[in-house]
Amino acid sequence: MSEQPTFDQADPDGTVLAGPWVPLRDLDDFDETRVVEGETVDAAAPVDAGVVGRALEPRRPGPLVRADRVRAVARPVGRVVVQVGYGHAVWARRATDAATHAAIREQIRAARARGDAVELAEWLDRLQAAKNARRARLASLPEVLKATAITAAAGVLVVATGLVAVGIIVGVVTPLGIGWDAYWTFLGWLLGTLVAWATVLIPLAAAGLVPAWLLAAWRAGRDDAPGWVATSGETDVDIVVDERSLTQALAALRIKQITDYLKIAPLQYVVPARKDGRGTYALIRMPGGLAASYITAQTRRESIASSLRRRVGEVWLRTGDDAGLLDVWIADPGALKEGAGPYPLLSDGFVDVFKGVPFGRTLRGDGLTAPVMERNTITGGLPGQGKSSSARTMLAGAALDLTAELRIWVPDTNFDFEYFKPRASRYVMGAEDDKIRQILEDLRELYAEVQARGQLLVDHKIPAVTRKIASQGVGLHPLFCLLEEAHLAIQHPEYGAEISQLLVDIVKLGRKRGIHLIVSTQAPTKDSMPRDVTRNCSNGIAYAVGDHVANDALLGQGAYKAGHRATELIPGTDKGTAVVKGFTGERSVMAQTYFIHVDQVPALIRRALDELDRKGLPVPGSTTPRPADQTGNRDLLDDLDQVLGTEVLPVAKAAALLQNLAPTWPAYKALTGAALVKLLATEGIKVPSTGNRWPLDPLTVREEINRRSTADLDE
Repeated sequence: MSEQPTFDQADPDGTVLAGPWVPLRDLDDFDETRVVEGETVDAAAPVDAGVVGRALEPRRPGPLVRADRVRAVARPVGRVVVQVGYGHAVWARRATDAATHAAIREQIRAARARGDAVELAEWLDRLQAAKNARRARLASLPEVLKATAITAAAGVLVVATGLVAVGIIVGVVTPLGIGWDAYWTFLGWLLGTLVAWATVLIPLAAAGLVPAWLLAAWRAGRDDAPGWVATSGETDVDIVVDERSLTQALAALRIKQITDYLKIAPLQYVVPARKDGRGTYALIRMPGGLAASYITAQTRRESIASSLRRRVGEVWLRTGDDAGLLDVWIADPGALKEGAGPYPLLSDGFVDVFKGVPFGRTLRGDGLTAPVMERNTITGGLPGQGKSSSARTMLAGAALDLTAELRIWVPDTNFDFEYFKPRASRYVMGAEDDKIRQILEDLRELYAEVQARGQLLVDHKIPAVTRKIASQGVGLHPLFCLLEEAHLAIQHPEYGAEISQLLVDIVKLGRKRGIHLIVSTQAPTKDSMPRDVTRNCSNGIAYAVGDHVANDALLGQGAYKAGHRATELIPGTDKGTAVVKGFTGERSVMAQTYFIHVDQVPALIRRALDELDRKGLPVPGSTTPRPADQTGNRDLLDDLDQVLGTEVLPVAKAAALLQNLAPTWPAYKALTGAALVKLLATEGIKVPSTGNRWPLDPLTVREEINRRSTADLDE
């Protein structure tokens, strides 16, 4: 570096040296013989201040571009470009497959790998037939082209002849003063106009073909883009569910039979992946020795959902018609959020309960009708998930059948069904003891009607109630009963045992007699719901539940193990969504219930009542009064005092003695030893379980009677 002038840094008043400045040279190294050409400059000449000023002016920094923003734009653009390229590759592959009958050849390889000689021969025949058909088409191509040319020439000749003929007629007749020359002038103008439009539209259409072509290529190749073109923010990129992605998801399970099979042949898709409602459906043949039920296990279902970027509840795997067929349905992302839509009969319409009542929609988007005749229904789930709403939806449909009678019991204080009261022949709402007792009386009445209807079926010589007999007014009309929050009535300390037994008897016997019982509960257990009720309810509706016990109580024994799981529904998120059994031919389906708000019920009930008034009909069942309250006509302890001797005997025998004493008394008809123990406990008598015989001492009963008598005298 050349030597620079130095300044006294301590002196704040520096002097700016006149420029331009030149480096100092060592004169010892100067070659005097070398001629230097240049311009002599006066060192004292004034300096161009503008040059110095511009050199010292601060420069505004240019715009900065963040690298991550560049990547955020570049990757989506790169993805589109790559997808368009892959789309052309897909087209080329499809063209090659079509030219070589690749689909048939894949099936041949699959049949050969399975060792299925019959299916192999069938596919070989199909391949030969396809080759013969193509050969025939190629052989007939010259004739087809010749026929097309002749047809086109004939068409031109016919049109020309027609135009000339019309021109001759116009020249002779001259309609409206139009002659031969004017006719051809008009045709020339029309032809010129068409040509002008064609010169404009054809280039536009040709220009539109390019983006249309690119769009089609992008759609064809969008599922084949490599992962490096995705951005970190694109978490919602969907996977197209097709044979390729399904095969990859199954291969990711690392099941030996699938892994080995894919090395020699592709999986056989009996039904290729196709759009089905709000999702994609496929039917896949599993390799030999691998049962479809092995794939439907929960952990593998979760793995498939992960591979396809779906929620577990959006992946449905079932065993097909045979053990080796895997039935697959994959929901579109977010299909559960769409809901069932509005109730279809909000504004008008009526129902025939023999054809079912509107319930909701399947996850696939198909309308779902609940069959109700010769059925019983149990609905349950965690609080606030929709069980009461489902009962309200079913009762709304029943209310719109003018022949149906409604009976509603709510052993709790709530407003969910209050608007049904004008349409119901029996309605009880409340948690007080007298309300529970009234529910018991109504169930006794219902059980008596079950028996009476059985005799009517015998009299009319029919096995079950039909629409024809139900409309004749002979006492076999459809009868819909709802016990809401049933566990509250069943677990009542005084009346629960008999209510429980009556429910069992009604569910077992009532269905063929036109009686449909809907039982609604939160979490059915052995204590809150009799097992014979859950076992005999053909319709099961399970909203989000907490464990497999409640799941199987609502959907049937073994449902959880088989993959029919309401435990996978998320409380709050999946409100109104349930797994239902008995509504279709499938073991279960995912359903979204039509939601009828409480405030929408009055309009539905008013429609039914107005139609009944128009036809001059009463509300079904309203003309039959309740039977007199028989609860106080018999006293349990007095009856025991009458039938018991002096010896201690098992409580089960005491129950049988009570049945013999009053065989028509409803409380004794289905009385068991266990039920009698509970009834005695409410009377203040505890029966010991000695040796599991539950011995009842008559002395204990009579002492309690004497104690009560003494207490009455003291009062």
